[in-house]
Amino acid sequence: MAYHYTDSGLDNVWLENGYTRHDTAYGVGVSIQDTEGLHRAIGQWVISLPKPLNGAELRFLRLEMDTTQKNLAGILGADEQAVRRWEKARTKPMNGSADLLLRALYSEYTNKSSRIRRMIDRLAELDQIEAPTGRFCETDHGWQPQGCAAA
Repeated sequence: MAYHYTDSGLDNVWLENGYTRHDTAYGVGVSIQDTEGLHRAIGQWVISLPKPLNGAELRFLRLEMDTTQKNLAGILGADEQAVRRWEKARTKPMNGSADLLLRALYSEYTNKSSRIRRMIDRLAELDQIEAPTGRFCETDHGWQPQGCAAA
């Protein structure tokens, strides 16, 4: 009996195997043996579908890339509100150019050595830090950030 995997955030994902059902004090629970691998397979499947991505699929891919709506909006050349609207309209298709770019981003992101992954990871880091204070010194080699030798 297949398991309807709604924890993915997608309504159309069913698991044939790779999971275990067990009884808990709260009812039947499910454990998945390789969630990371499953999500990678779902993501690759989603971007291969010959139809426009919808809001639920956008959200799934964004979460798999571990990025914020704000960062993804910047990468897609959209505003944060557009990403929010797309995600909220779970079944409505995205705009064509954003759809194509998101598919390419996700495909490259899953390649752990790609520049795209490093860029997205860097954007996520930037979201975490507070506004830094830049300190610069003029040296024999021009202006340099921080690390100025005492004069």
